[in-house]
Amino acid sequence: MSAIGHTPVAGPDRRRKHRGDKDRRQQSRHLWFLNATFDRVDFAQTAARISDRPPGSAFKFVVTPNVDHLVRLQTESNWVRQLYAQAWLTVCDSRILELIAFISGEKVAVTPGSDLTRYLFETSIDPTETVTIIGANAKAIETVTQEYGLKDVRWYEPPMGLRHNLLAIEQCAEFIFKNPARFTFICVGSPQQEMIARSCLRRGDCEGTALCVGASLDFLAGKVRRAPQWMQRMRLEWLYRLLSEPKRMWRRYLVDGPKIAFVWWEWRKAKAQLKRLEKLVQSGVFNDE
Repeated sequence: MSAIGHTPVAGPDRRRKHRGDKDRRQQSRHLWFLNATFDRVDFAQTAARISDRPPGSAFKFVVTPNVDHLVRLQTESNWVRQLYAQAWLTVCDSRILELIAFISGEKVAVTPGSDLTRYLFETSIDPTETVTIIGANAKAIETVTQEYGLKDVRWYEPPMGLRHNLLAIEQCAEFIFKNPARFTFICVGSPQQEMIARSCLRRGDCEGTALCVGASLDFLAGKVRRAPQWMQRMRLEWLYRLLSEPKRMWRRYLVDGPKIAFVWWEWRKAKAQLKRLEKLVQSGVFNDE
């Protein structure tokens, strides 16, 4: 019998259980969905985490994958998929993915990159602080600068063909290093923007939070119109963009987008196999003691 006040030493089984509980708590921060890993955070939590990072913080970056990203990732090389794995936060940009998750019994909160960008400009960015932008165009930069009364915008317009120009990628990272800001917006499309973010991460001398948000500044500047709120709520923003720019968007939404069904099917099979394996482990089949 243990003396009063004495804490028994945990045996092997209890230590294993403690480690297992800890692992499950850590894993619960993320969700594996459609062969990608998302952070379990909603829009408000994402915005708060980003806004709360103080000036001079070590460099981290945020990615916002949508249907197009997840479809392309299935055929990309491993190094492209690893770009997303190095992100500080991975949040869902698509209400279609949210619906697929709901049907699959999962919960994926939506944090559209364009909405997140607008929120930060409207509530978190002081007009006097430095804002660094990679991509977009002169007109969009001018519009956003005037709209929000920004005093110190550092803009760099990289050349076309970034994905196959590693020197240009490194030059973008060099610009971010030389123009430190609390917020850096990388708006050159995927996977180029994630390549730039990884280059910054590898350098080790950049700072702040970079947001890989594609055409978000074009939306913010009014260059590309967002769908009406009712269409966004009905998950029909893709249809609005298709009707607005049919020549540019038809392939993305009518050919590539539907391939997400195949991604879903493969993910479901892999998830079922994983569950069967977990049951075997829990049943002690692999216990060698």
